[in-house]
Amino acid sequence: MSDTILTVDLGGTLIRTARMNSEGDIFAHVREPIHAAQGRDVTLPHVIDAIRRVAPTDGSPITAIGVSAPGPINPWEGRVINLTNIPGWQNLPLADMLSKAFGCPVWLGNDGNVAALAEQRFGAAKGVKDVIYMTISTGIGGGIIIDDRLLLGARGLAAEVGHMTIQTDGPRCPCGSIGCLEVMANGPAIARYAREAIQQGRQTRITDLVRGDPSQVTARIVNEAARQGDPVAIELYQRAGFYVGTGIVNLMHTFNPAMFVIGGGVTHGGDLLFDPIRSTVKERAMHDYWVDVPIVPAALGDDVGLLGALALVLSQSQGAVSLLT
Repeated sequence: MSDTILTVDLGGTLIRTARMNSEGDIFAHVREPIHAAQGRDVTLPHVIDAIRRVAPTDGSPITAIGVSAPGPINPWEGRVINLTNIPGWQNLPLADMLSKAFGCPVWLGNDGNVAALAEQRFGAAKGVKDVIYMTISTGIGGGIIIDDRLLLGARGLAAEVGHMTIQTDGPRCPCGSIGCLEVMANGPAIARYAREAIQQGRQTRITDLVRGDPSQVTARIVNEAARQGDPVAIELYQRAGFYVGTGIVNLMHTFNPAMFVIGGGVTHGGDLLFDPIRSTVKERAMHDYWVDVPIVPAALGDDVGLLGALALVLSQSQGAVSLLT
């Protein structure tokens, strides 16, 4: 497919749109705040306008539009079930609305799922048929590809890897459960552990970096302190890596993938995070499940959502993803 494809990366704070070809080349690009608090009546026309601004200006047809969106969606109906960061985006037939606006097919995918497709087609897992993708940032999400097919589940809600229970008596997760991987190892969790360490009186470079104000601690600050050799910050990354590694052990034993790809802002810690992940996997997984199974950083960076939306469209055209009604 060499036709014109428009892609949308819809986040809670940013909207990104692009005009691309099937190779992933970007010919037009929009990136701007989405002003989520203004609600559906403002944000939906904003999304349509951002797509229109990357559409061809010479009258050439749009082959398809691919959309990456957070939160639970119905991929068969192209319906947003609940986009919690944007008021009013509940039970929204987004694909149908965009299809009517632009006169072309529209495919809607969960952001973690389509990021997995992107890394498999264009990134770190290129050519790998069985791969699990995880993203670790403000939340923890993922996508699972088995035998070259995206795993969706009975209701299109599969691969919420951040909500497997890791600690049965852990803190309550925003999802309502207790001790989820997300609440134990995401960016806010690392910051929370750092604030606790400061409040306990532990000596750490983190205190200096926030000028004595624990409320200013973020995972980025902890990463900076760890890179400066701060023992407390390094310990916090080791803790997060242990929890992520434990989650990966569960996924290994359940799905037996050939590769794990991990992206998201927390992975900017590099080996501070990946070393404890890999060591935990080797200690806890059965040998035949982890041996020769690489755990690698994602390769596509900020473009993963746009490329994921593109990969979703391409997969539909080639019949590799069973999303059709």
